[in-house]
Amino acid sequence: MRRILASSGGFTFVGALMIVIVMGIMLGIVGQSWQMVMKREREEELLFRGNQYRIALEQWHTPTRSGGGAPRPLNDLKDLLKDPQSAARQKYLRRLYKDPITGKDFATIVQPGKGIVGVMSTSEQEPLKKTNFPDELATFENQDQYKKWVFTIVAPAGQQNQGARTQATTSSQQLIQ
Repeated sequence: MRRILASSGGFTFVGALMIVIVMGIMLGIVGQSWQMVMKREREEELLFRGNQYRIALEQWHTPTRSGGGAPRPLNDLKDLLKDPQSAARQKYLRRLYKDPITGKDFATIVQPGKGIVGVMSTSEQEPLKKTNFPDELATFENQDQYKKWVFTIVAPAGQQNQGARTQATTSSQQLIQ
């Protein structure tokens, strides 16, 4: 009788050990899946925040903003919160956003004579999203790092501003390297 009890105790221990191992594997799978979901959400937030900056920068650099003359250079992103030179203290951005991938401030892209013309992440991680970007973000297609997602001003249709666009891209490439 003792032999039967002794051998069944070992079987129960092995069974409990197997259950713990299976639960550990399942929790590992759920953890990886949760990480992927969180990365996708941070990526979507990066696209949203970067576009908010891009739109605000385009509004700042629009000639009609300053009464038809050439817009002033933007030297500090804080000026997008309340334009110090406008009578109505115009707001272009609700608040300054942090980069959701790194948790730090966005890197700025500066163009001589125009000041800040774009922002970008400093993360070297590989994005999950590689295709199906809107037209204004077509340069993001097949990029291998978030820091290559550069949110810069886009010249309005009909305005010949290709030189400025190239120069801004070159400045961002210097930051990338």
